[in-house]
Amino acid sequence: MSAPNPIPVKLTGIQSTTEVSKHFEIRTQLMYIVKVGGGSEINLLGIVNDLAVLEVPFVVVLGANALRDDIGRKLGLEKQELTSVSGYTSIYSDESAIDLIMMAYAGLRNRRFVELCQRHDINAVGLTGLDGRLVQGERNRGIRVREGGKMLIKRDFSGKPRSVNTPLLELLLEQGYRPVLSIPIVDEQGFAINSENDDIVNALQEGLHADRILQLIEAPGFLKNRDDPASVVDQLTRLELEQSEQQVEGRMNRKMLALRRLFDAGAAEVVIADGRIEHPVLNALAGCGTIIR
Repeated sequence: MSAPNPIPVKLTGIQSTTEVSKHFEIRTQLMYIVKVGGGSEINLLGIVNDLAVLEVPFVVVLGANALRDDIGRKLGLEKQELTSVSGYTSIYSDESAIDLIMMAYAGLRNRRFVELCQRHDINAVGLTGLDGRLVQGERNRGIRVREGGKMLIKRDFSGKPRSVNTPLLELLLEQGYRPVLSIPIVDEQGFAINSENDDIVNALQEGLHADRILQLIEAPGFLKNRDDPASVVDQLTRLELEQSEQQVEGRMNRKMLALRRLFDAGAAEVVIADGRIEHPVLNALAGCGTIIR
């Protein structure tokens, strides 16, 4: 399914999908993975509008963290966070948290996104990692935390993806369907578990060998200074990515590590771009944002 990457085309002043189509050559032998951030400002309609003009097969990985938190507050189920002894903060995924994930990610966000796709003639199929064991994971053995001066190991329903059901995804793509994937994924015993979308994208890349991976976030790209939206880094090499990884801490360090692993999995190009603007996907394909090669 993979093919050599085309040279990225720099487009400016994009006003409409029709205008983009005049400049951007769509090649059906390509394949994209589109990771959609879960923030409240992400322009889902704009993303679907853009995807509708592509003839390139794609898989969407949907985030929904803001929606999960909103539903949780309404139900009186505030999210719980754990900070490991190594300093990494993660969501504590007990059974209530998994229920919230199924409501927000697998339910409302996935269903509404698929509905948007169908309204724009994209034959999307909404899936979770549970369906057909689409994303096979391994449950975490436990998170080491300090509580009351003691070291404890807390185990929950979270883990890492280890493989994807590539034949199922390829069958869907070859028949013209567009998979829209949400957590949860499935563990060794068939339980639903939480996982990071960054890690799921890595597993998809290992199975599908996408030509381009688009990550649409609530920022114009990778920022030198996270408080300055104008400090976008236009391009990063793999070496510069590794150097940047050593300069950040906590959750951002984990995200940088996930980006590096994408290239270990064979990625040729990753674009981190603004998911809030009118044409998030087309601007990303045009080179607006941060291109990592």
